[in-house]
Amino acid sequence: MAGRTRPDVCGPAVPEAPYPVYLDGLVEHGFGRGGKKLNTPTANLPLSSQHAVAESTRLAETGIYYGFAQLDVPNGESIYPPVDAKVYPMVMSFGYNPHFANKDKTIEVHVMHGYAADFYGKGMRAIVLGYIRPELKYDSLEALIADIEKDKQVGIASLERPAYTKYIQDPFFRQS
Repeated sequence: MAGRTRPDVCGPAVPEAPYPVYLDGLVEHGFGRGGKKLNTPTANLPLSSQHAVAESTRLAETGIYYGFAQLDVPNGESIYPPVDAKVYPMVMSFGYNPHFANKDKTIEVHVMHGYAADFYGKGMRAIVLGYIRPELKYDSLEALIADIEKDKQVGIASLERPAYTKYIQDPFFRQS
């Protein structure tokens, strides 16, 4: 992985098919390594969370994606401040995480926001708008972490384009 150059922005100026891909599910317990080992806590969604009219609008290729996500904060749950209910940029791993040799495919969403509390069992909605890179097996944990940090930068930069930012207001998300 050393010496591999990465683009600062991924995807065309306007999202193209198969995007957007909509995800909606209850956050599940994962492997517990996202926040602890990788400094990148993730919300693990069930594979059944993909909403699709046709198979062609589902994620087919494993890898790292970017988009927006929103935690479904129930009204009146005082452990979550109002800011936790907003729509935030996210990067997402979809696949087998070859560095950890997972046997089962997973959807692991990293929302770029520090939430006030854990949200296992809460609903999360995400709109996937683009692809960053394929899954890779790394020589070291440090190399994986460095690539994850670059993924976050690329995801944010890719989402700052006007055709992408408009998805913050997509009716799929709860508007406050």
